[in-house]
Amino acid sequence: MASQEHESVLDLSSLSLNLFAEQEVVPRAKIFARFVSDLIADAAVSVYTLASIGEHDAWVPRATVGEAKIHEEEIPGNSGLLGMVLEEAEPVNRLAGQVKREDYPHVDIRKSPVSLTYLPMIHKEQLLGVLEILAFEEEITYEAITALMPAVDVAAAAIAGAQAYEEERNGTMASITRLTQLYDLEKVFSSTLEMDELLPLIGTKFSGILECEAVNIWLLLPDESVELMHQAGEDATSFKGQKLKANEGVAGTISDNGEPVCIGDADDPRLAERNQQVGEKGVKSLIAAAIMDKSALVGVVEAANKLDGTAFDEDDLFTLTSLAETASTALHNASLLLAERKVEVLETLNTVSHEITSTLNLERMLQTIVNAPQAVIPYERAALVLEQNGRFKLSAVTGLTQVQSDHPDIAPLNEILQWAALSEEVIHVKQHGEEIDGEREETRAKFRKYFAESGMRGFYSRPLNDDTGRVGLLAMESSDPDFLGPAHLEIIEVLAGQATVALRNAQMYKEVPFISVLEPVLVKKRKFMAMQKRKRAAILLACGLGLLFLVACPLPLRVDGDASVAPVRRALVQPEVEGVIAKVYVREGEHVQRGQALAEMEAWNFRSALAAAEAKYETAMLNMNKALAANDGTEAGVQRVQADYWKAEVERAKQLLEKTQLRSPIDGVVATPHVEDFAGRKLEQGDSFAEVVNTSEAIVDLAVDDTDAGMLKTGQKAVVKLNSYPTRTFHGEVAVVSPKGTVLKDGAVFYARVAVPNEQGAIRAGMEGRGKVRIGWYPSGYVFFRRPFLWMYAKMWYWLGW
Repeated sequence: MASQEHESVLDLSSLSLNLFAEQEVVPRAKIFARFVSDLIADAAVSVYTLASIGEHDAWVPRATVGEAKIHEEEIPGNSGLLGMVLEEAEPVNRLAGQVKREDYPHVDIRKSPVSLTYLPMIHKEQLLGVLEILAFEEEITYEAITALMPAVDVAAAAIAGAQAYEEERNGTMASITRLTQLYDLEKVFSSTLEMDELLPLIGTKFSGILECEAVNIWLLLPDESVELMHQAGEDATSFKGQKLKANEGVAGTISDNGEPVCIGDADDPRLAERNQQVGEKGVKSLIAAAIMDKSALVGVVEAANKLDGTAFDEDDLFTLTSLAETASTALHNASLLLAERKVEVLETLNTVSHEITSTLNLERMLQTIVNAPQAVIPYERAALVLEQNGRFKLSAVTGLTQVQSDHPDIAPLNEILQWAALSEEVIHVKQHGEEIDGEREETRAKFRKYFAESGMRGFYSRPLNDDTGRVGLLAMESSDPDFLGPAHLEIIEVLAGQATVALRNAQMYKEVPFISVLEPVLVKKRKFMAMQKRKRAAILLACGLGLLFLVACPLPLRVDGDASVAPVRRALVQPEVEGVIAKVYVREGEHVQRGQALAEMEAWNFRSALAAAEAKYETAMLNMNKALAANDGTEAGVQRVQADYWKAEVERAKQLLEKTQLRSPIDGVVATPHVEDFAGRKLEQGDSFAEVVNTSEAIVDLAVDDTDAGMLKTGQKAVVKLNSYPTRTFHGEVAVVSPKGTVLKDGAVFYARVAVPNEQGAIRAGMEGRGKVRIGWYPSGYVFFRRPFLWMYAKMWYWLGW
């Protein structure tokens, strides 16, 4: 060692270069251990770093050179002579007569050392690690230790820098991981607007990330109290449906002041009050935060009892607050959808009630009852059975204007309805897998067969009774066994009551006017037979000629209806990023093409960000290539992650730069006055820059009665006369026939979308008038008497049922 002392001093510069060429702790520790091993013949050299594991200190082996093995990943801080170094931070040297096996129990060697040396690695008066030397050939003297100390100091500084680098890198990776988790959570929460699906998602994700026993989600009610809408896990101190007023309990207090709460002491008065009814099963640690959407309170989320038994801390509260911010928008949107659906339910019930009570037309009433509620009740098929002279007749089925009970698709339904009509009770049968929940074996057997034939999995029927007896039966079914919830059952109960009264009135009215219809016919017949024979012959001849005209002479058939001009196609040009308009390329009234740039925003900051991202990406790629060249897989992997991250940032910067170009989404004309004055004006994201309209073609909606809708086809010629142009007739073609009808006060209509050329822009949205669609040439009798004939045919079909 003494002969190499001068050599080691000369090699400190190369040692420093080699150490600082690496960035991580382990490579630098290996370089230092190899450096010391080269100075001492036949020795085992190890480098340890000091780490805090929980509440205790431990030595972590970083590098070993020589004939020694260390199997433990963490060595207790008080182990052997390492404990003396931890306490005194001074060099320790034991010669052969002083060395005991208990001094180095963590080292596995096959021969006895002649000396055992520990040199503390101190940087800025802080113990970072220790250098361990087991010499097997020549004892290490204190002079040799003194000569080694400068190298130890250099290595300590290098390892301190490596530790700082790794902490910074790990912190960055943790931040990226956290952002990725929040982004994934936001995507998951935004995947549904159904409150019943969203709340379990939020509860499961929150409890998984926070690693707690229970998560409670309280939502704000109109009276400013909060109700526990969902509970993930087990919390004996609260239950679903529980309500708290403002300033009552933890959730009620947060709903009032919005301040997050972290309670780590099980003896806290707030927890004591909450746990007084449950004892040992109570909450021992709790964090809670408000769920805010912008400045509006949506609800409160609580997390109770960590799974590892420790108390929540401020870091956990910060995590919960961040998660609540992620979920707030999704919960707010879901609550809006829920409120909108309630309004829709009330509007639908009001519409159905108005429809079935404003008419005594039985057929129209039946169609309304089986079709209209589908907007708020998720059934696939509804059917209505009427009682007629002690027998039950299938009278209406969803989607069918005429019902043939012996049709292969309808016969199984008719059979099950005839059986259900015999019961005075509500029947609700569901099939989950192979199990059918029915009260009687007969019911289960019957529906097992019916479900197999029809493909349905849920069936519900309710008898329609009034004070005078049975009116009929209302039934609904779906392939989803759980298609009806409590709210749907309440709607059906209300609908059934309204339908019972309306159907009874229509049946009674239908029975009365039959005699009054035949009596005028008999009167006319008596008058005709009282005429002179010649006069009767003349009338018969005229009728014959008229009949011949009606049969042999063709006339053009047209169907007409109210016409209204649909809004022209228009689009708003809005910036996707905020900024100042630098250049405007168009003026009002100028024709533009889809994708054409209308204006450009100042983008120096986006170009700067793009350049910075590209530079960092190139730097990361260069570092990765250097690491690969140095055969350092660990560093190469780290740089590869950095390169991927900055590559994504480059793409994002390019997208942001592209968004500074304001482009037209459609072909059309710029309709914004003085659009050139926007130059130099700052626009926020979502502000309107310009409006582009396409007026080259107008779409006129022609409302055709459902009795004529079957003759409509695309390509048919049409004419339109608008109230705004009483002397002009506009010609066009039927472009689309709406596949779905709309119920108006006079009955159901289907819309024929007529495309009308509008090069001069005379036709404007909102104009009204009348329109006709040319169907073709038909016998004049069919043209004149088509509607009465169809009405009579429908009546005859209803009476005879062929």
